[in-house]
Amino acid sequence: MSEPASPSEIEQGEGGPVGREPEPRREPVFNMPPVVLAVIGICVVVHLIRFYWLTDDQDFSLLIRTAFIPIRYSGRFDLDFYAFSSPFTYAFLHGGFAHLAINMVWLAAFGSPLANRFGALRFSLFFAATGLAAVLLFWAVHPIGQTPLVGASGAISGMMGAAARFGFRIDRSSGKAAFAGAPLPMAAVFRSRGVVTFLVIWMVINLATGLVAFAPGIDSQIAWEAHIGGFVAGFFGLRAFDRRQQADEFRA
Repeated sequence: MSEPASPSEIEQGEGGPVGREPEPRREPVFNMPPVVLAVIGICVVVHLIRFYWLTDDQDFSLLIRTAFIPIRYSGRFDLDFYAFSSPFTYAFLHGGFAHLAINMVWLAAFGSPLANRFGALRFSLFFAATGLAAVLLFWAVHPIGQTPLVGASGAISGMMGAAARFGFRIDRSSGKAAFAGAPLPMAAVFRSRGVVTFLVIWMVINLATGLVAFAPGIDSQIAWEAHIGGFVAGFFGLRAFDRRQQADEFRA
């Protein structure tokens, strides 16, 4: 049995007692999926530990083990555990606070609607796959490079590629912003003026910042190869991770 409401919970109306109108629901300050918050949290914690806790020698040792270094796969070195883990762990390291801040802002913007559509598991797999595609292209261009590659921008570029395939359409009907509709066919993508404009501008900016080695607040060179590798993987491979698309196929 339900308990009767107290007089303070009942207001008198013209037709008798009526319940008070519910207070409007407050939106959370950080309206991001838990998996996106988790990735941001890991990146921030790792960077703070490197900056405030580790010595220079300890940080260098960490980079050798967890950053992606192409020459490791040249045949000159034995392939140890870190050779297989670093193509994934490099994404959680960043070159400076500006690098970290820029990547986290873009991760929140493009990762949140993608995670709300994919779900936590598929989003995590997408993050890992596009990050791996990013280092594969970087390695193909610099097979004996010795400079460590760090940063989540390869995977974030994959999210931008996925966003382009959805035509940047957002569905907020459930209270959680998510990319809406089925991924656009290639013919529709290249007929969309907005999507094509985004693709051209994105490519020009990445090539310019990478080849000219200029980006505000970032001293190190931008790995444009990793950005393109991640973007292409997200653009062409998102159907493998899209649970809504697969659900529609099963119902058909």
